[in-house]
Amino acid sequence: MYSTYKTHPCFNCMYSPNNMNNIYQCPYYTNAMMYNPNFVRQFDEQFIPFSDEIDNDAKFNFFRLDDDNTLIKLKDYGPEPFVVNLEEATKENNTFRTALWTGNHLQLTLMSINVGEDIGLEIHPNVDQFIRIEEGQGLAQIGDRKDNLSFQAKVSDNYAVIIPAGKWHNIINTGDKPLKLYSIYAPPQHPRGTVHQTKADAEAHE
Repeated sequence: MYSTYKTHPCFNCMYSPNNMNNIYQCPYYTNAMMYNPNFVRQFDEQFIPFSDEIDNDAKFNFFRLDDDNTLIKLKDYGPEPFVVNLEEATKENNTFRTALWTGNHLQLTLMSINVGEDIGLEIHPNVDQFIRIEEGQGLAQIGDRKDNLSFQAKVSDNYAVIIPAGKWHNIINTGDKPLKLYSIYAPPQHPRGTVHQTKADAEAHE
């Protein structure tokens, strides 16, 4: 489960494995934990038994990284620096809404809208919103009044929707599979760590 890997180019120093008098570990070498499929790696580099992670955090999603086949929990990593394959995370998300990063001035959420459902007619008086569709088909509706959504456009993979503050808006899933999208709010709209499994959960909380 452990392996020693080289982090400097010298093979002839006093710590080299070729040196028979070597009794100390080279300070430029380190023991690194190799990937174990029974563990889940989080960005804080903690290793947690996979079965316990699923049992204790059943409300969270996971998605598999391309580089080393490890699983990453979909949860709020803000406000710390964060790097993620956003397209893959969005497609793998199965909750109606999960906050992936919340800072002081911006928030990133993932959404999965079931067939025949919608985000829900809403307005954010002081929040600009950016939405990108990663998978599925939908209808974006925007207007000055909730009973007059004068701007409408079909959206699908790779489309973006920009919603200025103070505009009523909705996005309806018009396809035959879940509509996968991510949304950026500036400033944040939802509490840090928000996870809504279903649209009903979201409506109950809000």
